[in-house]
Amino acid sequence: MASFFNITTELTQELLPAGRNVNVNKISLTNVHDDTPCTVDLYIEKKLTGKFYLIKKTLLPVGATLIYDEIAFSTRSNEFGLFIKLNKSASETPTVDVIIN
Repeated sequence: MASFFNITTELTQELLPAGRNVNVNKISLTNVHDDTPCTVDLYIEKKLTGKFYLIKKTLLPVGATLIYDEIAFSTRSNEFGLFIKLNKSASETPTVDVIIN
């Protein structure tokens, strides 16, 4: 079952916490803002182990979709959580849709 998120504003947000028991195979990011490109960091984090970046400071132009399908991890208890960080590259607020399968 896919999970859908609409992320608006420059922030860091946990999308899937560890312990939620989700197996992730594909992540799709789409910049749905009318005129604001943004940069995106997407990473998994495990307590006491650290962050592992899937993408870092990747430009996501207006209307563009980035599909990350070479991935397989779980959010079972004591495993990884999934985080996203949006950074605006203009004066407007970024908006990104995220679909996780």
